Amino acid sequence: MNENNTHDSLEHYLGNTIRDIRLKHGLTIADVAGLAGISRGMLSKIENAQTATSLDTLSRLAQALGVSLAMLFRNYDVKGGSAQLVKSGEGMEVVRRGTRRGHTYQLLAYDQGPTKTFEPFLITIDHESEVFPLFEHPGNEFIYMLEGEIEYRHGQNTYVLTPGDALT
Repeated sequence: MNENNTHDSLEHYLGNTIRDIRLKHGLTIADVAGLAGISRGMLSKIENAQTATSLDTLSRLAQALGVSLAMLFRNYDVKGGSAQLVKSGEGMEVVRRGTRRGHTYQLLAYDQGPTKTFEPFLITIDHESEVFPLFEHPGNEFIYMLEGEIEYRHGQNTYVLTPGDALT
């Protein structure tokens, strides 16, 4: 499939994806068109990005191909090769609450734009660190304790973390 090509128009992407799935299953244009209730010419135009098509037609094509409608769009806006490697010690230092005394925040990876889903930090806390009895921010937490011991409060629960512990 056209998994790494995010520069295609949606019509090109869908056409290539439909063709790839059809060929993978050993089906002809006539086979799929018949199962989907559309003409062979229409399917050919869809596969060659010569026409835009309705969601209803795409749904029938997906059913004819034995895949979900979502499968046709699965990799459309996924960046190819979007893995990020941050070498040890090369994460960007970020100024946050507590960085003046005892906290160091190192951003280990980043997503840009409004679809930010994950911001991993390496947080180093030394003995001069300020204590924050109440601290709140939007988002989810994943804490993996590398060394030392910390008491972490979430809601009404208090957790004592030691090396190797994980808290989500």
